[in-house]
Amino acid sequence: MSTYDYYRIFYHVAQQHSFTKAAEVLHNNQPNITRCMNNLETELGCHLFVRSNRGVSLTPEGQKLFNHVAIAFEQLELGETELKRDQSLTSGLISIGVSENALRIMLLSKLEAFHNHYPHVRLKISNHSTPQAIASLESGLVDFAIVTTPLSVQKQFQKISLGSFREILIAGPKYKEPASRICSLEELTDYPFVSLENNTSTRDLHIQYFSSHGLPFRPDLEVTSTDQCLALIQHNLGIGFYPEKLAEEPLKRGEILQIHLKESLPARQICLVQNASRPQSIAAQKLIETLIRI
Repeated sequence: MSTYDYYRIFYHVAQQHSFTKAAEVLHNNQPNITRCMNNLETELGCHLFVRSNRGVSLTPEGQKLFNHVAIAFEQLELGETELKRDQSLTSGLISIGVSENALRIMLLSKLEAFHNHYPHVRLKISNHSTPQAIASLESGLVDFAIVTTPLSVQKQFQKISLGSFREILIAGPKYKEPASRICSLEELTDYPFVSLENNTSTRDLHIQYFSSHGLPFRPDLEVTSTDQCLALIQHNLGIGFYPEKLAEEPLKRGEILQIHLKESLPARQICLVQNASRPQSIAAQKLIETLIRI
């Protein structure tokens, strides 16, 4: 029997003041408990218990040992309890780096469903551009990232596609003329464009898109979020690209118009990116499984 087992028995005997009661707690038998404590006393070279008809009590040496054993044993029990809580998902923390479009198009509804099932798991959401979210993953600040293409990742990172979406070109009510017909991209180069700032996957995509048609992309207005982009377009400050799914409601309300293009943008992917060499917590594993399954 290991020394840990002896100390575990010692802890319970001291707590119960009885070999018999300790045996019941440990689902063991009294003779075996007594034998183990005799062995421990022999190994340590001192008496740990005073035995009497009323039970057992600690000697001064036994009390000194108990003061240390109690701390260690109770910490071990606390650790086991925390692990069991994590396994049952009654606790835990998941930190996610998320790009704005990924959050609004897909992740919000999935997080709502996950939170309804596991309300005690805490979620820390960091809203970043795709490059910023990947940088947070590289530095270990988040458990995983949910981002949009285009993106590049290190070799040790695993990239899993969760779905796709498309962007459309939208304009405010002022731009009825181009919205009334199908336009080529070249026809629209003289119109003011609204775009996200540099160092975002969205801006990179638009630069690649214009370049593939032999055109430069020089937006007249730059913003830091997709919401700001929509607000400026609604107020006729320019035209710009916007996720089709997010444009549905303002289109229905007549707040914006769609400009149909001869050259449509390529579909974009929403991807889960994780460090394959870094183990995930039970809670994070469960959320990842849920996202991939859905």
